[in-house]
Amino acid sequence: MTSIKMKTIKKQMVLKMACVALALSSSISYAQNTNSETTTQRNGFIVEFVVGGGIISVEDSAGIQTFDTSQGTFVFPDLKFGYMLNENLAITASLPGNIYEFQDNDRNFGGFIPSVQYWVKDRWWIHGGIGLAIDSPALYDIKDDVNDDWNFGCAVMASTGYEIYKKKNFALNFQSKVVLGRASLDGDMHRDALLFNIGLGFSWL
Repeated sequence: MTSIKMKTIKKQMVLKMACVALALSSSISYAQNTNSETTTQRNGFIVEFVVGGGIISVEDSAGIQTFDTSQGTFVFPDLKFGYMLNENLAITASLPGNIYEFQDNDRNFGGFIPSVQYWVKDRWWIHGGIGLAIDSPALYDIKDDVNDDWNFGCAVMASTGYEIYKKKNFALNFQSKVVLGRASLDGDMHRDALLFNIGLGFSWL
């Protein structure tokens, strides 16, 4: 009973954190100063990594887990590589990923997603794409014949961020991200996942 209560409290705290962060992100994005500001010259290659957390809901066709249950999760990995086509538009390859628990094993649901990023304002950007979903064992929890299967499918991603600090070619941003994916399993089965993350992004561009 204590374990169930702790999981319930943890899920409620994560949900509240996600709601507050999403509201904060939206207000920051739209509350930009209308006065002129120094614009960062964005060009060349982009590299970004993100630290943060969020929630994940996993559902499989076998009915072992459903979207009715969510887990608190941390981001790993969450990387982005890209190239600026002009000062406001970049083509990128994103590698989102979240650790989740499945039958007492830790696994990672993420992907490799070709995407585009567009700066709507000098500090506010939107980002999205579609690509490969990857469901794999967490690297620290691989067990032969138990938790060693790799599954692939399709995923879509959408995110937005606001650069709260900029200096030369470095930017620190606050961002939120949604990923929806499906991975195919053996025996014509599948596993779906819905991820919502918030975090800090460290970008060089």
